[in-house]
Amino acid sequence: MTTPLLCTTITADTTDDLVRQRDAVLDTDLVELRLDTVADPDPAAALAGRRHPAIVTCRAAWEGGSFRGSEDERLRILERALALGAEYVDVEFKADYRRVMDATGGRRVVLSSHEFDRVPDDLHARAAAMRATGAEMVKIAARVNRLTDVLRLRQERANGTIIIGMGPAGLITRVLPGLFGSAWTYAGNLASIGQVTAATLLDLYRFRSLTPRTRIYGLTGSPIAHSVSPDMHNRAYAALGLDAVYLPCPAADADDFLAFAEAVGIGGASVTIPFKVPLFERLDEVSDIAVRAGAINTIKREGTRWIGTNTDVAGFLAPLQARHTHFAGLRASILGAGGSARAAALALSSVGASVTLHARDARRAEVVAQELGARAASFPPAAGSWDLLVNCTPVGMHPNVTATPIEASHLTGAMVYDLIYNPVETRLLQDARAMGADTIGGLDMLVAQAVEQIEWWTGVRPSGDIMRAAALARLSEFRTE
Repeated sequence: MTTPLLCTTITADTTDDLVRQRDAVLDTDLVELRLDTVADPDPAAALAGRRHPAIVTCRAAWEGGSFRGSEDERLRILERALALGAEYVDVEFKADYRRVMDATGGRRVVLSSHEFDRVPDDLHARAAAMRATGAEMVKIAARVNRLTDVLRLRQERANGTIIIGMGPAGLITRVLPGLFGSAWTYAGNLASIGQVTAATLLDLYRFRSLTPRTRIYGLTGSPIAHSVSPDMHNRAYAALGLDAVYLPCPAADADDFLAFAEAVGIGGASVTIPFKVPLFERLDEVSDIAVRAGAINTIKREGTRWIGTNTDVAGFLAPLQARHTHFAGLRASILGAGGSARAAALALSSVGASVTLHARDARRAEVVAQELGARAASFPPAAGSWDLLVNCTPVGMHPNVTATPIEASHLTGAMVYDLIYNPVETRLLQDARAMGADTIGGLDMLVAQAVEQIEWWTGVRPSGDIMRAAALARLSEFRTE
């Protein structure tokens, strides 16, 4: 199988700027020159002195582009680009494509179809009709609203066909084009259609090193757009020299993820809300620790079976055990009664701490406490009643960074552990430190549980320091977005 190429899309306001950006691109196999985005489309200037093979595109407004001139003018730009020796021009299937194709008999022509709402019902017939035109390349791009929509696109893979799933659920078509038989993938700044930058493809996802043997892992849940897990995992795989890639997989539901994962060969996945319980119920085997925690956060595929476990428990304990060795008799108050509170309560009980749950929903706290052999008490915890306070609520999470689940006057214990990792330093931790308490942030737990995940999947233990650095770098980007 031919190794897919990387095509970097270039957009600009003027042809001069387009050329400057074109020449600034170093590590690419092709450039797509989007002449519809410039105010003065000039194919001769855009192509002159190019360092990489070029696809000239002048996308019509009626198919998601920016060109506002006449259709005749637009097609003349493409004809001129072909005459000037452009390696390819891109013309829409809905346009008068024959006018452009006749000059070369279809050679050097990318015949394209774009659907920005969904995968079209006539996908198969359309793809067949496009291939029958004699165009050298056929590009089919459609918005995928479910992960399994990608599987419909995959059915159309064929020589000379490029498959693009637009939107977050279609990322796999861009990172692993070989799975879809695509000759190349597109990278660029058109985030609205799901493009990722060339730097992201090359550096984070290691596009150049991906092969048909690359092991695929992922993160499923909703929403997951701002997760730092892809950064942590992919940096860890690179450091370990593993032929593996980790992708965000925003599924519509648990069944959508499982059908997709089985079809594309995902070997394991991190699981977050709202799929922890639905996937728990669909697994073939669940570890004892996950059963006791009442939730999974990690799954892997063994043969035809899906197995689940919970690394949150070990991940929660790791930062604590790095600072303390004796927990017997420690009074631990946990804020919240959700899945992370259950994991924290289970972890602390397992090392001998005395655990009390505090939630605004007192009944829920009582139910969880009873299941785990802990106590439930009123919210907030009384001053002087705890040694360790653990925040398992989302209060204080980005963007509501000035909020706190408990006022500073109640922070009378020795240590405060906030499971929120964005921001790294929450108001709760700031207040606790000002009150003289030792503090632990949620990033410590996030890294620790991810280390456990990778070891469970691969048998190799990654560096927590590398994963933490990757997470911090990504979190710094969030603050500037």
